[in-house]
Amino acid sequence: MKVWAVIPAYNEANSLGLVLEELQQTELSILVVDDGSTDETAQIAQSAGVTVLRNSENLGKGQSLKNAVQYLFDNEEFDYVITMDADRQHAASDVKGFLYQAHQGEKFVLGNRMNNPQGMPFDRVLTNRFMSWLISALIKQHIPDTQCGFRLIKREVLEKIPIETENFEVDSEFLIKAVRNNIRIKSIPIQSIYHKDSSSKIKPIIDTIRFLRFFFLAILNQ
Repeated sequence: MKVWAVIPAYNEANSLGLVLEELQQTELSILVVDDGSTDETAQIAQSAGVTVLRNSENLGKGQSLKNAVQYLFDNEEFDYVITMDADRQHAASDVKGFLYQAHQGEKFVLGNRMNNPQGMPFDRVLTNRFMSWLISALIKQHIPDTQCGFRLIKREVLEKIPIETENFEVDSEFLIKAVRNNIRIKSIPIQSIYHKDSSSKIKPIIDTIRFLRFFFLAILNQ
């Protein structure tokens, strides 16, 4: 079974090296998408010996994932991808839980931090629970942590789900389209990790507006 870790990264020079060092202890192949970083993100990924794609400018998480998936379709044989963040909020030690689910035949597995959101800022807890409630109501399936980007997705699912959004709403887009394609989504517990020296790339006002716009368009397109 061939599994690729796909990591979009924008100005993550302070954390990416540690992420890759830990991840290289697993059985995953690794693809980093440098999303127009102005720091040494791309150079750190290249020094680690992983596959690197570079966006000429900052295009957003959705477009970075789209570019990564297209690269894998065009150049690599693979069975699954595991999407991860570059800011050390996803632990390489949790990869084995996703791989276990792959061996059980699951097609779409989502990390769940909300059973024990230790260290997660209170405003993020509230936002995650609210967005998860909205998406769960729309797709008529309880998903406890819809905003978690730590996911295992089978190739055949990626083939059925064209990525259309460009930014963080891509996480919700995947879930909605998966359910509409009759794909089972399974949630598994993962660690909730927040570092004091890391800063979120989420822009609360802009990204909330984008999410709500996407959400209401998804309702109209049911």
